Amino acid sequence: MISGAKYVHTNVVARDWRELVRFYVEVFGCEPVPPQRNTRGAWLDRATGLTGARLQGMHLRLPGGGPDGPTLEIYGYDDVGARPLSMPNDTGYGHLAFSVNDVSTAVRDVVDHGGTLLGQIARTTVTGVGDLEVIYVRDPEGNIIELQTWRTRLA
Repeated sequence: MISGAKYVHTNVVARDWRELVRFYVEVFGCEPVPPQRNTRGAWLDRATGLTGARLQGMHLRLPGGGPDGPTLEIYGYDDVGARPLSMPNDTGYGHLAFSVNDVSTAVRDVVDHGGTLLGQIARTTVTGVGDLEVIYVRDPEGNIIELQTWRTRLA
C-alpha cells in the first residue's frame, strides 16, 4: 500500500470549462475553490507528456465532502483532443455519481441546464442495502452522471 495515499480530485477536461463549471455549481451546488488556474510551462509539459500545453480551469468542492473533501477539477486545454461520447460499459473512468433527494427533480435540473438523458429512471431493491432509484444522464459536454436516491428499508 502507498503510504499517505488520500483521494484528492477527479479531473474533467472540457471544451468550455467555464460553462461546465457553471453547470456543476448551479445544478449540484459545487463550490469554486480559488484560485482559477491558468498554467503553462516546461513543468506541465514534463508532467503531462504534452508539448506546449496550457490549461485553464477551476477546482470545485464536491457537495457532502466537507471543507477538506475531494474536488472536481474542470480544466480546458488550448488544444483539446476529440473523442467519441463514452457509454456506461466502456473501459476506463465511467461516470460521476451524485446522491440526490429526488431523482425526477434532479433529472429536470440537469436537462434545464443543458444536460441530456442517457437512460430512464429505474428502481430496484438491493438486499441488505435498501431501495434504489437511479438514472444515468449526461452533462452539457456529454460526460456521464449517475443520479441516485437510496431508501433504507425498516427491518
